[in-house]
Amino acid sequence: MLKRPLLFLTTCLLVLLILGAGLLFIAVAVTYPKLPPLYALTDYRPKIPLRIYTSDHQLIGEFGEEKRAFTPIASVPDLMKKALLAAEDERFYEHGGVDYLGVLRAMAGNVVSGQARSGASTITMQVARNFYLSNEKTLTRKFNEALLSFKIEHNLSKDQILELYINQIYLGQRAYGFASAAQIYYGKDLSQLSIAEFAMLAGLPKAPSSYNPVVNPARAKQRQMYVLRRMHELKFITDQDYALAQNEQLVIKRSPQDYSVHAEYIAEMVRQMMVERYKDAAYTQGFNVITTISAEQQQAAYLALRKGLADYDARHGYRGAEAFLDPALLETDRQEALDEALAEIKDADDYRVAVVLSSSPQEVKAYLRGGEIISLKGDALKLARPMLSDKASPNSKIRPAAVIRVRNEKNGWIITQLPQVEGAIVALDPQNGAIRALSGGFDFARSSFNHATQAWRQPGSSFKPFIYSAALEKGVTPATIINDAPLVIDPDAVGGQRWEPKNYDGKFSGPMSVRDALTRSKNLVSIRILQAITPEYAQEHITRFGFSPKRHPAYLTMALGAGSVTPLEMAEGYAVFANTGYRVHSYFVDRITDSKGKVIAQMEPEVAGKNAKRTLDARNAFIMTSMMGDVVRFGTAAKANVLGRHDLAGKTGTTNDSFDAWFAGYQPGLVAIVWVGFDQPRSLGSGETGGASALPIWINFMGKALQNAPEYQYPVPDGVIARQVASTRGERTEYFLTEFPGTNPELGLDSGGSGEEISNPQMEEIKEQLF
Repeated sequence: MLKRPLLFLTTCLLVLLILGAGLLFIAVAVTYPKLPPLYALTDYRPKIPLRIYTSDHQLIGEFGEEKRAFTPIASVPDLMKKALLAAEDERFYEHGGVDYLGVLRAMAGNVVSGQARSGASTITMQVARNFYLSNEKTLTRKFNEALLSFKIEHNLSKDQILELYINQIYLGQRAYGFASAAQIYYGKDLSQLSIAEFAMLAGLPKAPSSYNPVVNPARAKQRQMYVLRRMHELKFITDQDYALAQNEQLVIKRSPQDYSVHAEYIAEMVRQMMVERYKDAAYTQGFNVITTISAEQQQAAYLALRKGLADYDARHGYRGAEAFLDPALLETDRQEALDEALAEIKDADDYRVAVVLSSSPQEVKAYLRGGEIISLKGDALKLARPMLSDKASPNSKIRPAAVIRVRNEKNGWIITQLPQVEGAIVALDPQNGAIRALSGGFDFARSSFNHATQAWRQPGSSFKPFIYSAALEKGVTPATIINDAPLVIDPDAVGGQRWEPKNYDGKFSGPMSVRDALTRSKNLVSIRILQAITPEYAQEHITRFGFSPKRHPAYLTMALGAGSVTPLEMAEGYAVFANTGYRVHSYFVDRITDSKGKVIAQMEPEVAGKNAKRTLDARNAFIMTSMMGDVVRFGTAAKANVLGRHDLAGKTGTTNDSFDAWFAGYQPGLVAIVWVGFDQPRSLGSGETGGASALPIWINFMGKALQNAPEYQYPVPDGVIARQVASTRGERTEYFLTEFPGTNPELGLDSGGSGEEISNPQMEEIKEQLF
């Protein structure tokens, strides 16, 4: 009796199997021909971002929707492959695209757990899904995925499939592929990673958001431990390797934009240039741009500018808390709430955002994004101490829920603040114009406005050397004596109101040599010089340095730098002095290569002494360098003596009411310009001159940039007479052009005169002459 029902059941099952097989055959027969061709795999052309490098090939910028770096399978470390197999598909080299044992194992696990916790996607199936299918969880998609996997396995080798997977898979933080992820999470090449780091990356494909070590460090650690355990179980690593990897402390980059060299402003300059040249293809074709930037000098410039601006800011006091959060956020389970509240307030590199948890004049406890709690005591409170007093205004007082800035220095965390003042530094090679370092502001994330190239500001006294250079051409000599005495100037001569110029210190020193006048930055002497040679002549002369006459009207105010320049324009101008008279043009891209490294564009700069145009007599450049050398040794830039070099020359600059502070200086191998000021022009404050605000930044930078550079000896050019003259510092060697062994008499420098008011020199006779 039992045989008949059993036979019937067996027959039904057999029929169902035959029908199922038939339906499967029909589905395969219908679907397989409709599967997409494998061109995307066989002719793989990933979207590779624009990458920007220093001249010594350090990455400083990357632009594109997808962060990706293609790595051939032969270059992928063996342990990276093993970590992937352990995490995703241990039988990858054994199955044919679908792992049936894996399917059964997953089904059993799901039955036991009562939930659909695990699938059985192989690496091949993930490749099929990533290139051709969506992530929707339907039987149709799964069926198509399996068929595509068979097709892929039939057309590609296992290594080809693994290569596609390693380069295409999304791994969080906009990283596509493991080489890119290695850079974004660790700042390293794939070949430099440890076993623990390989395991962390291998755990990401399953859920890039959930296991992201930046966003979810705890879950990422759990996933890493799982991968390490599987690697050990599969005998991919030894017992010792396993133990070491488990205990290794990983250092994760806080931001995907963290580079070892801070060159955000120059990277943005390159991006703009590439988009202008290649349009949207700039972001996807894998262009590599090698700049002229020196990694060492760039980092030195970045740090010097930030320190100088921070020092200025500290001199003018602490302004108080940056913002205030809802005190309710400080209650239990606060981490998630505080991190969410701080999401819109960005760190500025090492200027970290913190929330005050408790405060007193003796100690401040603060919360850092990510859960770290720090304690600040003693000198760590020095800057902010006034805002810890009971007398501090509630709107600025440091109290619980206040948002502040902190920095981790050698001796621990300190309270600091973001400077309101801005600045720029640019350094270039005067022999060919190659920009070696450029920082256009305190923090690019706060303001992408590039003060080095976009800020047109008055140069003040840092412009005087160009006027003095014009005077040498006309027959003024470094030994010419000029009276540093009061002047009253007619409105026509300055294009405005009646003008009574003064020296910075408000004092007058009487007759002095031109050399001493430049050394001590005497305004009245500069004006008298410009009167003698005429503003029109000076306006023409400055074009030899690359300055536009339109930005420097032919008025006597030009003697005090009342026109407008950018720091980069000043660097090009001073380069003419540094390279003995050649006009070179600044540039920042050395070459461009395609994704395979083939050079598709190469810069061919004009070089001093070769193909650059001479615009200034070498003798003029030599004498001006000699005079500006005294500025550094004895004058307003004497602080630079701390560098212990005798080949430096330069000039400080301070505009009216200290709105702008400058220092421009050089030696034959490097020109560096520093500017400090506010975006909305206002006084930097009493005593904040070019020597006080800008020069320390220049010294800090040049100390690093020139530490291995030999000291240069300036040869005296032919056509220069050297003879001993008396000076305020005793007898010294002075230099003269052979055609002007003394002051040119045509300038009327010996005619005396005592009038106090001067009208337009083109309209009336000069009443107050050069002494």
